[in-house]
Amino acid sequence: MKGEQYIVIEVKSFNSPSPMREFETALGQYLIYQTFLSVTHPNYTIYLAISHRIYEKFFIQIAIQLILKKYQILLLIVDITKEEIIQWIN
Repeated sequence: MKGEQYIVIEVKSFNSPSPMREFETALGQYLIYQTFLSVTHPNYTIYLAISHRIYEKFFIQIAIQLILKKYQILLLIVDITKEEIIQWIN
């Protein structure tokens, strides 16, 4: 059907001692997936899913926010315990 849109969700746990290292990896993977999807499936939108705890602890930092904005990273903030979406950030 014309006009349909799909989402792809890349889930990252950020369980290692270095959130910055995990962010670097997640950002690289996200950009690779986004690039390929834009060519192969242009009606797909990719989101990076993270826990609300890592969002509040790490992702709200100004430097991280600047990177997210520059690369137009879409976030899905999740409460892992309740298994529910808290926020979609476009």
